[in-house]
Amino acid sequence: MSRETIAHTVFSSAAWLSAACTLMVFGFMAVLGYPILRDGLLWDMLSGPWSPMHQSYGIRPMIAGTLWIAFFGLMLAAPLSLGCAVLIQVVAPRGFGRLLHNVVHWMTGIPTVVYGFVGIFLLVPLVRQIFGHGSGLCALTAALMLAVLVAPTMILFFVQGLSQVPRSYLTAAAALGATPIQRLIYIMLPNAWRTLSAGLVLAFGRAVGDTMIALMLAGNAVALPHSVLDSARTLPAHIALVIAADFDSPEFRGLFLCGLILYLFTLTASLAVRCTVTSGRQRP
Repeated sequence: MSRETIAHTVFSSAAWLSAACTLMVFGFMAVLGYPILRDGLLWDMLSGPWSPMHQSYGIRPMIAGTLWIAFFGLMLAAPLSLGCAVLIQVVAPRGFGRLLHNVVHWMTGIPTVVYGFVGIFLLVPLVRQIFGHGSGLCALTAALMLAVLVAPTMILFFVQGLSQVPRSYLTAAAALGATPIQRLIYIMLPNAWRTLSAGLVLAFGRAVGDTMIALMLAGNAVALPHSVLDSARTLPAHIALVIAADFDSPEFRGLFLCGLILYLFTLTASLAVRCTVTSGRQRP
C-alpha cells in the first residue's frame, strides 16, 4: 500500500469520524429536546419570557441577546480585521507585516477567560465612565471584547484570501500604473471575496457560540435588550448558568432547544456562504 493511499485513508476516516461525531451530538440534543415538541411547548419557549417562578421558561430574551452581541461584535471586528489584513499584506513593509502576522497568530492562542478578565478590569469601568449608565456590564461591553476575540481569526482568513490572488493579476495592474490601494480595491478584494466570506462565517460561529465573554461581561439579565447599554444573556451563557444551578428541572430540558438553535445559527450561515460561493463559481 502506497503512502498516498494510506494518507487518503487516514484523512478520509478522520473526516467521516468528525462528521459522525457532529451528527451524533445534534441527534443527542434533538432526541432529548423532543419532549418539548411533543408536549406543544416549542412556541411558548421560543416566544415567552424567562420566569421560572411563573412556570415560564421562554428563551426569547437569550436568542435576542445572542444576536445583538454577535452581530454588533462582528460589525466592529470586520472593518478592523480587514484593515489589519490590508496592512499586513499590502501596505506595511515585509518585515513589519510578518511581525504583525505573528502577533495575530499569538493572539489566537490566548484563552477566552483572559479576555474576560481584561474586560472586567479595564473595559467595564471605561464603558461605565463614558456613558454613565448602569454597571458597565452590558451588551456593548461584551460586543467590544467579542470583537477583539474574533478579530485574529478574521485577520488570518483575510490575509490568506488576499495572498491567494494570482501574482500575474497584480503585476499586470502595476504595469498599468495602478497604486497599491487601486490593486486592492479592483483586483484583490473581488478575487478574494470567497475566503473573506469564509472568515466572516467562522467568526460569526465563534461569536455566537462563545460562553465566557458573554457570561463575564454582558450582565446576564433575562430581559430583552432595547439598547447596547442594556444587560443581556446569550444562549451559551444561559446553558452554563442553568446547568450550574439545577440539573433536574423543567428549565433544564429547554437547554437542548438552546443547543439546537445555536446549531441552526451556524448551519444557516454556512449554507448561505456555500450557496453564494457556488453561484459565484457558476458565473461565466
